[in-house]
Amino acid sequence: MAKPDSKTTETTTVAEPESTAVGKGRPTPTRREREAANQRPLVASGKEAQKAQRARLAEQRDRARVGLANGEERFLPDRDKGPQRRFIRDHVDARFSVGEAMIPIMVVVIAMTLVQSAAIQSITLLVLWGFFALAVVDCLIVGRSVNRKLAAKYGAENVRKGNRWYAAMRAMQLKPMRLPKPQVKRGDYPTA
Repeated sequence: MAKPDSKTTETTTVAEPESTAVGKGRPTPTRREREAANQRPLVASGKEAQKAQRARLAEQRDRARVGLANGEERFLPDRDKGPQRRFIRDHVDARFSVGEAMIPIMVVVIAMTLVQSAAIQSITLLVLWGFFALAVVDCLIVGRSVNRKLAAKYGAENVRKGNRWYAAMRAMQLKPMRLPKPQVKRGDYPTA
């Protein structure tokens, strides 16, 4: 291998720009130091901190419960959100549904099963099955009516799926037990 001729080599010095960055001024922390700095208790220490945490969570739950009961959109579950579901709730709450009488009828049926007479028990059972049939027919009517009105208001292609079931389930509940609470009185149907 040939050696470069030292006489022909030019020594050129490249002027390096002056660096103003001095560095961070301390060594990079080790992993142990970083982990030690991040150590904090998982649970708040002290009874006062725990009481404050519990009070804050209880207040948030109360706010959400009241918001759900009042029908505030941000507190509603996904199944209840949107203008179509609000329309359905208002439509169902404005009418009387046969299904609303389900719980009182069931209490009567339970009382009648305690009677020792077989004839009374048979009649009670027939009345119960007739009531169930009326409730199912009423739910079908409510579902169809709601779907028709939603299609007229929002367009048939924009109607959300599951509206009939939503209307039927709301119609089967006693009015005071519905959540979100009814916002309209009986007879105050929403405009289509």
